[in-house]
Amino acid sequence: MFKTMKIDEIIRSRRRTLAVEITRDGRVVVRAPLHLAQSRIDAFVDRQQHWISVHLERQRQRAAFAPPSPTAEELAALKARARATLPAKVEYYGKRMGLTPTGMKITSARTRYGSCSAKNALCFSCFLMDCPDEAIDLVVVHELAHIREKNHGPKFYALLGSVLPDYKERKKLLTMR
Repeated sequence: MFKTMKIDEIIRSRRRTLAVEITRDGRVVVRAPLHLAQSRIDAFVDRQQHWISVHLERQRQRAAFAPPSPTAEELAALKARARATLPAKVEYYGKRMGLTPTGMKITSARTRYGSCSAKNALCFSCFLMDCPDEAIDLVVVHELAHIREKNHGPKFYALLGSVLPDYKERKKLLTMR
């Protein structure tokens, strides 16, 4: 048997299952039920060693080829561009789709380009501005579609396709920095 892999953090909560996560910075995080014995957590991690090793290596490679983090000035410029660009796109596509968000926010999120809250507020990452215009439109329409369809079911994709029939090709243009 392998030597037990190092766990960087254990997060206990009222969950029923065990899960392991490799963070962007290469840490091994285990999510566990509140009162689960440490021995059960260790046994779980032992069984997941191959998966953990593969994903740790992927994160190392991703980090090695990732561009440097933007400076404060570059980040401010991206946010300014987003504030200048996105409201008009949201208004245009919102009118076309008959949908109005309750608000809009620009963030520096790195894991997703956009989101739609349960209260229909849209949130966009400033890093979306690094993508081609066709991809930006896709993310705007995608998040607006979530105002009507809160999931990624057939009705959601039918709505998305009715506005952007080429959405699958546009999706290929998205590249998270």
